[in-house]
Amino acid sequence: MEDKDYPIITEKKCPNLNCPKSDLISIKAEDGKISRITGEFKEKQKYTWFKCKTCHKFCRKKISVFSSDRQLQSPNIKLNPKLKLNTKQKMDGLKMLKLLPDKGIPLVFFDPQYRSVMDKQNYGNEGKKRGKKRCELPQMTNAIIRKFILEIERVLIPSGHLMLWVDKFIVVSGVHSMLEGSSLQLVDMITWNKQRMGMGYRTRRYSEYLLVLQKQPVRAKGIWIIHDIPDVWDEKIENGDKNHTHSKPVELQARLIKAITNKNDIVVDPTSGGYSVMKSAYKVERNFLGCDILK
Repeated sequence: MEDKDYPIITEKKCPNLNCPKSDLISIKAEDGKISRITGEFKEKQKYTWFKCKTCHKFCRKKISVFSSDRQLQSPNIKLNPKLKLNTKQKMDGLKMLKLLPDKGIPLVFFDPQYRSVMDKQNYGNEGKKRGKKRCELPQMTNAIIRKFILEIERVLIPSGHLMLWVDKFIVVSGVHSMLEGSSLQLVDMITWNKQRMGMGYRTRRYSEYLLVLQKQPVRAKGIWIIHDIPDVWDEKIENGDKNHTHSKPVELQARLIKAITNKNDIVVDPTSGGYSVMKSAYKVERNFLGCDILK
């Protein structure tokens, strides 16, 4: 028998056009007769095998590295009465995370106000003119950020994601110190081209970076179902949307939310700032849970 004697199908339907029922059943490549059939093929692991119960014809379907069907489902969780969905809340983000149950959230966005970035920008005029609004925000040390990340890991479902916004200084110096004690794995990074000039005492910044981290077990198939998101994303925040010094791209965040969550899932942002994640979640019919220490 040659490879061509076993037709490749694209849908679960018998390739025999004369078959009256087309009733396919899955067959493991390691089992019985099919093991002997596939033993001569070098790439047998790339196919799922079927046998028609009516005409007994064997066929196969290619196994894709991509998946358009999400296999991961989030559990129904009962929220603490202090937490409200789809609204702005004034609260310490760490306290909000502590009110959430273990392994209940599929996706968290986290945009800390890095103390280390402000230290890099300190040339003696910090907060006097340029960057004044940024300096007025509560700063987070790496120790505080680590506490947030450990709580985020606790509330994430297995294979859930953390989207961590970082500055170029964090990118070049590494995030390992912030992830100390965590088993979250860095699986991707997206560069956001803001299409406008930002701050900087030497080169001026056009970009921010979004690190994609995943809780164990790390996998993409059956979880990440949108496969056309570029790793450099162009999105300009219009003047009307610049209501916060840390405004983030609503369309990018919406696309990511849609890629790794299901409708009505809860998306969390414990440092919401301008609440761009809430806008993004609303666009793709997800629930939002977030807060900010200032509003």
